[in-house]
Amino acid sequence: QLQLVESGGGLVQPGGSLRLSCAASGFTLDYYRAGWFRQAPGKEREGVSCISSGGGSTKYADSVKGRFTISRDNAKNTVYLQMNSLKPEDTAVYYCAAAPSYYSGSYYHCGRADFNSWGQGTQVTVSS
Repeated sequence: QLQLVESGGGLVQPGGSLRLSCAASGFTLDYYRAGWFRQAPGKEREGVSCISSGGGSTKYADSVKGRFTISRDNAKNTVYLQMNSLKPEDTAVYYCAAAPSYYSGSYYHCGRADFNSWGQGTQVTVSS
């Protein structure tokens, strides 16, 4: 059974850092593109960052460029999101997503329709 489990969320002060992890089970992540999305209260879920199956290509939303870094360790079947210089507007539930290479879409578009497997989410709150 394909499953994605996020961890690493929490409460952090503005300017602080968090590292989110997304562990995959029930399938091998090697041939899947992956991404991180977030949803703040009253807002739609938006793409934060996406990564190609091999990890050589990435995409970032303008709002997080230079602050967030997506990476993956296929040997550990895990995708990461390093978040630095956090701002209150980064507060949201963060979701991990994945899709096999044959699934319609791309990491570069980094939209909800590009992914067909989702985790349950982890809360990130940035507040003093």
